[in-house]
Amino acid sequence: MDITQLILDDHAEQRRLFAILEQIDPKDVDALTKVWGRLSAFLDVHAEAEERFFYPELLKRGEGANDAEDGTVEGETEDAIEDHNKLRDAVAAANKLQIGTGAWIEAVGKANIVNSKHMGEEERQGLTDFRRHAPVQLRHDLAVQFAAFEADHLLGVKPVNKDPEAYIEKHG
Repeated sequence: MDITQLILDDHAEQRRLFAILEQIDPKDVDALTKVWGRLSAFLDVHAEAEERFFYPELLKRGEGANDAEDGTVEGETEDAIEDHNKLRDAVAAANKLQIGTGAWIEAVGKANIVNSKHMGEEERQGLTDFRRHAPVQLRHDLAVQFAAFEADHLLGVKPVNKDPEAYIEKHG
């Protein structure tokens, strides 16, 4: 088991849930509510799990990969935390709207865009960086913690935006 693979698996599930939402009739508010509830909780739990287990270790071992912000691990981490905050904000904005309406569909689409951008960057940067610099045993140990955290928070976590610079100072 490898935390980088668990994160990739979560990304695939996020993409799948966004695609399911796109295929549900907007009049089927019950189905939209259930799928969106699952997806929005999953997004929050996934971001929190990354911030607890993945990014602190990436800051210790990474060097910056591919197109990392300013070419450093601090840059790629700061960008990721900012992306998580933008995603939390986008989910919160959608949650203020009536499910199934045009405005809600547009807000969910914006959340999808923010999330897709983040996942692509993370896959090219942080995950690549970690695979290059973290030992396999550490990746396994973190995967166990990551999976246990997600399982323990199946219904979600309280979404709290974080200051990227304070985060790096604390964990770097």
